[in-house]
Amino acid sequence: MAIQPSILRSGDTIGIVTLGSPLDASIIDSRIRTLENMGFKVIVGKYAYLYGGIVAASAQQRAEDFMTMIANPSVRMILPTRGGTGVKDILPYLDYRIINSNPKIISGYSDITILLNILYQFANLITFQSLLLIDFNTSTPTYNFNQFFAATSTLVSRRAIQNPPGMQLKSLVPGHVQGPIVGGNLTSFVGTLGTPYEINTSGKIILVEDTHEPTNMMYRYLTQLIMAGKFHDCLGIIIGQCTNCATSYKTSFEDLINELLYPLGKPLMTNLSTAHGYYKAAIPIGAVVDLNTYNSTLTVIEPTVKQ
Repeated sequence: MAIQPSILRSGDTIGIVTLGSPLDASIIDSRIRTLENMGFKVIVGKYAYLYGGIVAASAQQRAEDFMTMIANPSVRMILPTRGGTGVKDILPYLDYRIINSNPKIISGYSDITILLNILYQFANLITFQSLLLIDFNTSTPTYNFNQFFAATSTLVSRRAIQNPPGMQLKSLVPGHVQGPIVGGNLTSFVGTLGTPYEINTSGKIILVEDTHEPTNMMYRYLTQLIMAGKFHDCLGIIIGQCTNCATSYKTSFEDLINELLYPLGKPLMTNLSTAHGYYKAAIPIGAVVDLNTYNSTLTVIEPTVKQ
């Protein structure tokens, strides 16, 4: 069983870091005000405001900010400002033994999912594919906040992950499996294949999603993961949305799923609202879930935080 971080409550301290691409300081400040108005205390990493180009700061600097938050006993949660690119650069500079001994709530999506899965693999820590700092604003749907706080601020032992009303989960291959859930952004995972930090899907339920990638690129990424064995050794497959993914060669994202993943015969569910979609279900990476594609349900069967 993976380690559960401590529950998040009003009045707790949230540490803000930038682990990939930079974010404008005015956006960071406005989102921090939202957190403070919600009752949280906030501290900001030394390099969180840097704007170094494609990535905010050097890999060592970004890793230093992260580890400083891990070592700070007053920090209950670490919240990256955004994803972007370059998060995998920090992985060699993290101390996974210290992270294991100081579990925190860590939330994010996009390129941050590389970190979330590695923290589960190397530090045995449950992490959360859910909100980033950039999402803490008045335009974020209530559904997203409800999902986030259900995962990080409640001790419910069975939690159904459901789409918002009017958005149905779709089951393509029937089956019923239980196991730890892993996954996140497809493009990011392809970028770690062949490194010590590639995703481990053996005996796991894998979730993938993406954004702003044409379907010819999605074909390339999916076939790469298939050839790497990542769909063959998993228990089941969940597909999130591919938001703003243009159709190429008259082939839609749904066509790719039917062509490439349906024949694998694994329990297969699609259309989960998460990550880059407007609606964002909170997915606890490393937690045991129940995937039932006979009745199109996905249920977290253990608490994801502790007292």
